[in-house]
Amino acid sequence: MLLAAGAVAAAPAVVAPAKPAAQQPINLEAASSDFDYKNNSLLFRRVKITQGPMTVSALEASATGLNFDDSKWSLKGQVVIIVPDGRLESNAAQVTFRNNEIVTAVITGTPASFEQKLRDKDKGQLAKGKAGKIEYNVQAGTVRLNGQAWLTDGQNDIRGETLVYDIGKQRVAANPGATEPGGVRITINPKAPPPGKTTPAQAAPTKGPTTGAKPPPKETKP
Repeated sequence: MLLAAGAVAAAPAVVAPAKPAAQQPINLEAASSDFDYKNNSLLFRRVKITQGPMTVSALEASATGLNFDDSKWSLKGQVVIIVPDGRLESNAAQVTFRNNEIVTAVITGTPASFEQKLRDKDKGQLAKGKAGKIEYNVQAGTVRLNGQAWLTDGQNDIRGETLVYDIGKQRVAANPGATEPGGVRITINPKAPPPGKTTPAQAAPTKGPTTGAKPPPKETKP
């Protein structure tokens, strides 16, 4: 009986699986709202929409009906979209809800920006990107940067007209399908040595006169 009781006590607790995004509630908060029932339109100021780990906030948001099953929302002013391990910021955005979940977010700005924490990297290292237009596809897990796009992993920079960043694989494709040369520019920056260590060039001794050496004796005339 004691062995059986010990086995039961040692059994791991059963953890309920996380609900799919579509089954998680969507919460909306706003400083004020204006419902136009005649034209079936909504206007929110200082709005914040949350579903699971994702959050969308802006100074102003408008939509055609409070329906997240199939609707598009236009956001303006200080748009911030929080995604797993990252965030997007811009002046304006179009967010599409389908089947009660966010499926795409297209942000535009001067420029729009994106950042995500890199796994298996130095603590706090980020992948950062900027472009005139950024499209975040939630289901595909990709971020597409269009228009003078720039992306860095904190050490190396890549530029192109279009950059497609895969969040899960942490891979970037530059100008996919393009054939013209010179469309992609990559800058590889040398990695700085850890504090307290010197590079071989810094450690190499410099040639020059030895400190404290006596000058040769002067010749005396007979």
